[in-house]
Amino acid sequence: MKVPKEIRIALVAIVAIVLLYFGMNFLKGMSLFSTNNRYIIAFQDVTGLAASSPIYSNGYRVGVVKKVNYDYKNPEADVQVEVDIDPQLQLPKGSSAEIVSDMLGNVQVNLLVKSDGTGMLKPGDVIPGNTNSGALGQLKDMIPAIEKILPKLDSIMGSLNGLLADPAIAQSLHHVEAVSGNLITTSNELNALMARLNKQMPGIVSKMDGVLDNATQLTGKLNGLDVETTMARVNSTLENVKQLTAQLNSNQGSLGLLMRDPQLYNNLNTTMRDVDSLLVNLKAHPKRYVHFSVFGKKDK
Repeated sequence: MKVPKEIRIALVAIVAIVLLYFGMNFLKGMSLFSTNNRYIIAFQDVTGLAASSPIYSNGYRVGVVKKVNYDYKNPEADVQVEVDIDPQLQLPKGSSAEIVSDMLGNVQVNLLVKSDGTGMLKPGDVIPGNTNSGALGQLKDMIPAIEKILPKLDSIMGSLNGLLADPAIAQSLHHVEAVSGNLITTSNELNALMARLNKQMPGIVSKMDGVLDNATQLTGKLNGLDVETTMARVNSTLENVKQLTAQLNSNQGSLGLLMRDPQLYNNLNTTMRDVDSLLVNLKAHPKRYVHFSVFGKKDK
């Protein structure tokens, strides 16, 4: 029996449509003959989440989003997300899920597997979910604080611009440049001085060695002195000086009487005045005291 051409074309079209359907599901990550366990995750917000979005546990892909159900009659209710999970993954009660989006806008669901010790979840059970905004969410939360800071930053930048426009700043910078030049010059001079000192250091060291040798010799000579005999002589000399001072202070002896007896002092002064008067008279009338006669002595 010959099959009409129209039927053959229809059969080919049907097969193509079926293959296209299953191929699209396969490319989306959905298994053709699903044996996965289906669970429901309840989210308040499913921004960016759609069917075929991957589901991960500890970074490993364990399932896919099958369907997103939105309750149009009760918009405040949670959004029910049907997910297919690999049956090898046993989800303990107490587990949860979160929606995570990266910087490129890719969205995925992470399963946070935790146990509360009351058993395992069964297919069809509801898993609580939330949204992890990540770094972008944290940046979004910081926007109000940044908006409050912006006016202050604007004021600070205005003040800074006014300060930089002050000619005193430019003059100060010019002075800093001059000081830097002086420091460079001083540093060069210090380097030259240190170079000269390094050249002269051997001579200085040799002179210091000579001084140290002289000091060593002096120390040796001092060590060779008979300190006890020298000190005994010094003490004897001091004792003699002490005795001489005592005699001078006493009324005994010529020097003591001369220094201590006022009458002797007055007599000496009187004698000196008489001698002076005699010398004056002798100079004035020498003939009274000396007589020269060629022919002999004349009787008076």
